[in-house]
Amino acid sequence: MIPRFNDHAANERTYLAWVRTAIAVMAFGFLVERFDLFITYASQNASRAAHKLHMHLRLTEWVGLLLIVFGALIILLASARFLRNRRDIAHERMEDYAGPVGEKLLAAILVLLGLFLVVYVGQELAALSSQPDM
Repeated sequence: MIPRFNDHAANERTYLAWVRTAIAVMAFGFLVERFDLFITYASQNASRAAHKLHMHLRLTEWVGLLLIVFGALIILLASARFLRNRRDIAHERMEDYAGPVGEKLLAAILVLLGLFLVVYVGQELAALSSQPDM
């Protein structure tokens, strides 16, 4: 039997939860990056300036790329945390809890990105609904 197996198993479950979160963030980034297809389709039915459309397409690409990179960063940080905790459990050292700074930072960034997307999609829908029907 592995010494302190329950602690190692809890550490691994936490790591896998972070990896699942990172994969979801990266998948959402890919979806946002591909959101330009919806905007292009919707704009075909509305008379909008090409410059504004191009700006929105570039914006969704950058936000999507940012989310993909952010997801990869989450995996790197989660891996480092997993290995550090694994080492500490194996050496049976008592370490002070570092605090939830990383979790608070992750939550703040995701809330900001969510608010940005709500405003962005709201402006797009408002612009599309204000166009006269053809």
